[in-house]
Amino acid sequence: MARLSLRLRVFLFFALLAAGAIALAGLALWLGWSRGDIALPTTPFMTAFVAFALLNTGLILGIWLLFDENVAKPINRLSVDLRMWVHSDVTANLQTEAARYLGDLAPAAAALSAKADQGLEHSAANITRETKRLEAEQARLTALLTESPIGTILINPAQEIVLYDAQAASLLSAVAPPRLKAPLCDYFDPASFDKALAASGGSETECNLRLVNATAPIPARVKTLNDDGHMLFFDPKDPAKEMSGARPLVFDFALMRAVNSDALKDQPLSEMCFVVLDLETTGLSIEKDAIVQIGAVRVLRGEIVPGEEFATNVDPGRPIPPASTRIHHISDDDVAGAPDISEAGQHLHHFARDAVLVAHNAPFDIGFLKQQEDSIGASWDHPVLDTVLLSAVAFGVTEEHSLDALCDRLEITIAPEDRHTALGDARVTAKALVHLLKMLSGQGFETIGDLQPDLDRAARRLYAAR
Repeated sequence: MARLSLRLRVFLFFALLAAGAIALAGLALWLGWSRGDIALPTTPFMTAFVAFALLNTGLILGIWLLFDENVAKPINRLSVDLRMWVHSDVTANLQTEAARYLGDLAPAAAALSAKADQGLEHSAANITRETKRLEAEQARLTALLTESPIGTILINPAQEIVLYDAQAASLLSAVAPPRLKAPLCDYFDPASFDKALAASGGSETECNLRLVNATAPIPARVKTLNDDGHMLFFDPKDPAKEMSGARPLVFDFALMRAVNSDALKDQPLSEMCFVVLDLETTGLSIEKDAIVQIGAVRVLRGEIVPGEEFATNVDPGRPIPPASTRIHHISDDDVAGAPDISEAGQHLHHFARDAVLVAHNAPFDIGFLKQQEDSIGASWDHPVLDTVLLSAVAFGVTEEHSLDALCDRLEITIAPEDRHTALGDARVTAKALVHLLKMLSGQGFETIGDLQPDLDRAARRLYAAR
């Protein structure tokens, strides 16, 4: 019962009340009939019982509807607003008018949030000053490493990437889009790296590494960090300096704490890696239409990773219908010369390796990718989360869960020019995911295993009705 929603528990209470009243009425009529001095006809008693059952059920149903609309729903809205305020940094917008029949509860909650906001202002000012100082230091470090001709990669004891600079990003991009927490062997031949480690003997040493898709060696230096990972430095003569796509420094030092991978359902949501994606297509049929644009954003440890995005137009191999162009503004000229789904899909698959795929209305986007598995040459067997269902768990199934409604609820701004572009929609969906993860954690959901029963119930109620 504790896992049931408040509104469902209230409904069950009124249903039990109606059933109990009907049962008591039936018992009373039976006692009256059975205690008669003579054999009494049953028809009048049955008619009275049926009439009472119908009238009683109608009365209880009417009272329940009033209670649901004026008590249960406002309590749900109030609790959701408070959770958004507490867990997702969304301004508390308590709906006091909707909760007008709850006595002083809504005004008291509003007064509490206002008082807390005042108390936080001073702390927020101090945090803002410290944040600006740290951002300035990070910007200075980024500028220094970016201007340096030497590429730098930091890996943790599990040989996962923790930091890479602009020059290293260019080098890694020769294989696939670079990403934090990616195993080094996704980009470099593990045999060449193991050989370098063996030769170093725990100290800094010069070596030759080899990209997984190349045969030419790359001059590098490997430095061991006291059994706490390794630093890789790439020689200025490295071909990376001739590659495009340089980006600022990307890092997350919390990844230095390498942990053993548990079963996915038992991993904390706050520690998982998500790739939030969106597709634009020639139409709405998964079987008949094709992908024309892909956008994806990485979310790691509950935060969007700056700079780790994937975006490309895709040549669908067919004309784009004018009706579709009117929605996403992608024309045949835009996709002329773009990679086909085989090439684009392989890059996306590498970008999403070892991650949970996330999309808004996921059956649509993931369905298109699965339909193209043969062309891409890879299986989309990743775990999948749908922000429609996450929203339903966080806010209730009866609320609206379109991307626009969700962003409006979470105070996420969608620029008109970005709406219905793959990368634009992926970015706002990623922002929504970050808020939703915090809210769900506040509701006691810490793993996908915790979430799954509620997601399944939401899916049955939302998608089964379509």
